[in-house]
Amino acid sequence: MADLVIRPVTRADRDQWLPLWDGYNAFYGRSGDTALDPAVTAMTWERFFDAYEPVHALVAEQDGRLLGLTHYLFHRSTTAIEPSCYLQDLFTTEQARGKGVGRALIEAVYAAARAAGASRVYWQTHETNVTAMTLYDRVAEKSGFVVYRKLV
Repeated sequence: MADLVIRPVTRADRDQWLPLWDGYNAFYGRSGDTALDPAVTAMTWERFFDAYEPVHALVAEQDGRLLGLTHYLFHRSTTAIEPSCYLQDLFTTEQARGKGVGRALIEAVYAAARAAGASRVYWQTHETNVTAMTLYDRVAEKSGFVVYRKLV
């Protein structure tokens, strides 16, 4: 996309970031009765600006309008000395899909990971997210691992 800019989120972006965040959560079924507690959204937003937090946020902007977001964090691993980068959230507006915005956001996370000395970037998606997996299959490889979880 011409004139697409991938950049760190700023406090001035909140009004445009929030609908993207809400869209991401709705996509994964976290809306209505199962919506995130507003305190979680507020804390997530604040973490982007806290130097002691490992949570980072990038946005895709074109002509002053945010078209997508990605959130990522670095963590230690028992299988490498270098940190790993977990790309936790990735979302674009419906109008931006298929136009390279998601790829540009992923590539920006790759660049941030390289700059931080991370040895890998990884993420997960729901098995029904076929559209996104078409992109993911082009920019990364499937690990073969299955995710298990239990709320405690």
